[in-house]
Amino acid sequence: MNNKQDIRFQQLQQWLQGFVTDKNHSLTPASSDASFRRYFRLQQMDDSFIVMDSPPEHEDNQSFIKVATVLEQFGLNVPHIYQQDLQQGFLILSDLGNTPYLSQLSIETADELYKKAIDSLLTLQQIPCENQPLPQYDAALLQREMLLFDDWFLQRHLELHPPEWLTATFEFLTQNALEQPQVIVHRDFHSRNLMYLQGQKPGIIDFQDAVIGAISYDLVSLLRDVYIQWSPAEQQQWVGYYIEQAQQYGLLTLEQAEKFPRWFDLMGLQRHLKILGIFCRLNYRDNKPNYMNDLALTLTYVYQVCERYPELQKFYQYLIEQPKIAGIK
Repeated sequence: MNNKQDIRFQQLQQWLQGFVTDKNHSLTPASSDASFRRYFRLQQMDDSFIVMDSPPEHEDNQSFIKVATVLEQFGLNVPHIYQQDLQQGFLILSDLGNTPYLSQLSIETADELYKKAIDSLLTLQQIPCENQPLPQYDAALLQREMLLFDDWFLQRHLELHPPEWLTATFEFLTQNALEQPQVIVHRDFHSRNLMYLQGQKPGIIDFQDAVIGAISYDLVSLLRDVYIQWSPAEQQQWVGYYIEQAQQYGLLTLEQAEKFPRWFDLMGLQRHLKILGIFCRLNYRDNKPNYMNDLALTLTYVYQVCERYPELQKFYQYLIEQPKIAGIK
């Protein structure tokens, strides 16, 4: 811990005195993520809670609380908020355990676990989004995300100058996102943010950046996860399950269902370009190098989509002809 974190930890312990009733309680690190947030597990008597340390100068805690409240109201398995101090950035949440989906996924379990996750996703997408206080996943945000690929992956990491025609590719991907039905989008609906709870719906965490956006976004986050890879046939099977259910719930018309695989592919490309930039930014700016190990799988997804679509052939040629990019294994 650095000095700044030490001071915050002391402030957190002081704040907890108003909640803790057991003098034999324990407070241990639970996890940290790619942001400034840290999590601790508070155990007292037979109860376990998660304490979130989320510095308000860096994190939007009001957004976390707003989204958590909406998702819980509609029956999704998200942390319940017991106590909050917005001024200091401390929250006490229910404990969804320490078993992420990633640790439970295997050839034997994947079908059941992914279908459960898709069922929760369908519940999320049925929440009426007209009056939700969430930002739009609009053209400006989609483009800003893809520019991370230019700034951090091409220029900072590989010292390559982005080709001018890439702007048109970004525009093509933006239009794909905007033409889809718009729903509540978690934005990081993948195996590290879904918690395995035996006999329960998956626990959902890290939802504070939710927006109103393209219906294919969260499914592609789940099935083309940059931390675990499944065969195209397996992905196709789960996409098929989603489409069938989404039509039954009135989320997709027959015409939209037919377009969905293309929407899914191109939405995945937008997301993976952003991720390549974010992983490099985490490395160079935030001194979090571990994410660089996931560049190769992220790039694999990019190649696969670019190769499939005539509109992306120029981009595909650029990627495979750049030795610095081809060298990422």
